Amino acid sequence: MLKPASLFCFPLLLAACQPLPSVEPAPSATAVEGGAFAEASCAECHAVGRYGISRISNAPPFPVIVNQEGVTAETLSYWLEGAHNYPREMDFYLREREVDGLVAYMLTLQDPNFRRPPD
Repeated sequence: MLKPASLFCFPLLLAACQPLPSVEPAPSATAVEGGAFAEASCAECHAVGRYGISRISNAPPFPVIVNQEGVTAETLSYWLEGAHNYPREMDFYLREREVDGLVAYMLTLQDPNFRRPPD
């Protein structure tokens, strides 16, 4: 016969055996701020979300940019900080906080399974 204490423990044991849902870590406040900046300042030309097609054909989607081999926070920051690196259409200045936010946001779009869309 089962003891009352074992009846109490049985549901706990069942709950402990359940697989945990996979949870992506929440983006940092800097990444959230960077995403808002990207939406307000970059989305006119670029696809800034995980999926989508850029409005301007020669403006690569953010996932295409950040999923290139060798892209790191450092390389992306360096490129974004150097206004002389921009194409003519992007001739504007980014403050350090904006660069940090964009980099943090864009890195959330990195995906080891990313496949570049066909040209």
